[in-house]
Amino acid sequence: MAAEKVKENAKLNYFFIKLFVVLTHIVLLLNVYLNGVYDDAAAVIILSAFVIASDVIYFMILGTFTQDTYTVDYLLVLIANISLIFQSCFGGVQFNLKHFITLTAGMISCHAGYLFTRNSFKAEKFRPYCYAGIGVLMIVILLFAGSRSMWINIGSFSVQPSEFMKPLLVMICASSLQSQQTKKKYWIIRTAPNNIGMVLISVLIIAFQWWCRDLGSIPTFAAVTGCALINRLCYPKAAFSKRKIGALAAGAVALAVLAVKFAPGYVKDRLYVDIWADQYGNGYQQCRALIAMAEGGWLGKGPGAGRLSNVAAYDTDIVFSSVSEEWGLLAAILFVILIVLMLATSLINTPKCYYHGTIAVGVTAVFVVQMSLNIFGSCNMIPFTGVTLPFLSNGGTSIVTSGFLIGMLKASQSPVFVRNIVEVEPGTERGDQS
Repeated sequence: MAAEKVKENAKLNYFFIKLFVVLTHIVLLLNVYLNGVYDDAAAVIILSAFVIASDVIYFMILGTFTQDTYTVDYLLVLIANISLIFQSCFGGVQFNLKHFITLTAGMISCHAGYLFTRNSFKAEKFRPYCYAGIGVLMIVILLFAGSRSMWINIGSFSVQPSEFMKPLLVMICASSLQSQQTKKKYWIIRTAPNNIGMVLISVLIIAFQWWCRDLGSIPTFAAVTGCALINRLCYPKAAFSKRKIGALAAGAVALAVLAVKFAPGYVKDRLYVDIWADQYGNGYQQCRALIAMAEGGWLGKGPGAGRLSNVAAYDTDIVFSSVSEEWGLLAAILFVILIVLMLATSLINTPKCYYHGTIAVGVTAVFVVQMSLNIFGSCNMIPFTGVTLPFLSNGGTSIVTSGFLIGMLKASQSPVFVRNIVEVEPGTERGDQS
């Protein structure tokens, strides 16, 4: 009886969440109809039909899945269709079919990420393939991107393969955690072999990003590795001394200082540029972004009424400013809060093992760092990096990768544990077989 009552309460709670999702989208669409800038009302009708229909269809599909919790899924569909509404209004209301397709691909990618990482034992076996996947991506970039670039052009489409390294690195960091009890002596360091592999692949990725001049993504990869190392301090019998912790902290600071000292000239220019003194040069985008945010105020100029759409990267790198101009700073901040709430669900439905806990921490690190770089760069609080804002910026590679990462986050809350006998190396920790 008690279990049935819990299920009934859960269904009731999810009903209200679904109602909230649909009502939120309806309110935004009404704002577009009443205050938006458009030539034909058919554009608003088409946009509304796609948003509401995708809500209903996704709810129906989700009802066929068996999971411990669905909170992440409902928050994701809320965020995705808000993003579709925002992107369809920049510079005038017109349904953005390309963004709708990429968001749909992101939703599918989310379920793929969930299926791929929900079983910690299978993920442990996939670790070598994650290393190989990163190597293959690097080779593909070197062969097809050209000119030390991260982008591969395929007809009218552009793909950034380095984005796919993010979930692979998170999986490497998480799947190598179970071997912490099998430590060996390496010169003056006693650690698990998988820790050495994790650090080396992270250094290789960062060096590769540096060589390809995609410095904006380096903090994201560094944050994932840093959080994984911190997680290892919390692992049972980690046996990290204060001296080792101090050495790691000192090493991180030293690397940061060296990175700034030996940064390329164009990077140093961004660190010290006065955007207002060079508002038609290096500071052009940030100046226009700040002006747009100031003109939009708290409530915005109205959907489609913005002028920032005439500036390059208005729908990607400075999308936060574009939303602030048309919808207001309040709406832009609320969108970011929704993403933070989706990440914070792991605090409510806590992961059941260290593997999924590390995944949740790694995914959160990716999103928090990317959002910080994008928003603070648009606001001129840090140098402009050109990093996308997850789920809001236009771009298929970014959205598909973000969807896969959210699927990994969902897996940390709805895991699958296998009880059959597995082979474990002597001394390897087996606490996750419950």
